[in-house]
Amino acid sequence: MAISTVSKLGAIIRSPIGKKLVTGITGLGLVLFVLVHMLGNLTLFISADAYNAYAYHLENWGPLLYGIEALLLVSVLFHAALGIEIFASRLRSRPRVYADYVSAGQKSADRPSYQSVSSRTMIITGTLLAAFLVAHLLTFKFGSYYPGEVDGHQARDLARLVIEKFQQLYFTLSYTAIMAFLGLHLRHGIWSALQSLGVLGQGVRPLVFGLGSLLALAIAAGFVALPWAIYAGFVG
Repeated sequence: MAISTVSKLGAIIRSPIGKKLVTGITGLGLVLFVLVHMLGNLTLFISADAYNAYAYHLENWGPLLYGIEALLLVSVLFHAALGIEIFASRLRSRPRVYADYVSAGQKSADRPSYQSVSSRTMIITGTLLAAFLVAHLLTFKFGSYYPGEVDGHQARDLARLVIEKFQQLYFTLSYTAIMAFLGLHLRHGIWSALQSLGVLGQGVRPLVFGLGSLLALAIAAGFVALPWAIYAGFVG
């Protein structure tokens, strides 16, 4: 019975609709994560102590944190693998995909296309973001350990590492470029995920597309604000 259920689930995921659904669900989950992560980063605007306390208490979640990290890893892998597979499938079925791209929702002149630079570069921005994720983890999660203290307990002085890195112009510029790619990816990704889940009626599509674009811009701007504040000397 269990094997049969797993087989059916696998068949659903491998179907074109299933792939889009899983990509949409994992995509929205990752949007939620980057939003929370961005808000956490902004605690450094309050003080280094506030930022270190945030990081310290997060680390103290223990098994719960490990579970969340495992779920995020699985989501990233599924999202990336299915995204690449969907892209490759489109290339095979439409060799001139970039020349003849028409929005899935565009049937006539009164139904606008939601295709844009962000939608046409999803595979590129996604690949760059995947590479950045590895570098980001190596730099901050597994990077230099500076000893500090939070509420009388020994803790990592992560704020010192963040400030140290973003005082370097090349690091801040490269981070800004990646966050611009993140904004582009999210601009289409949020809309596409909701469309894949079938929750968008024709009447609300323009509104949701606009709100999704604003959210993507806000997330990218939130990530970029801190590095430039550090580089300019306003933080740290």
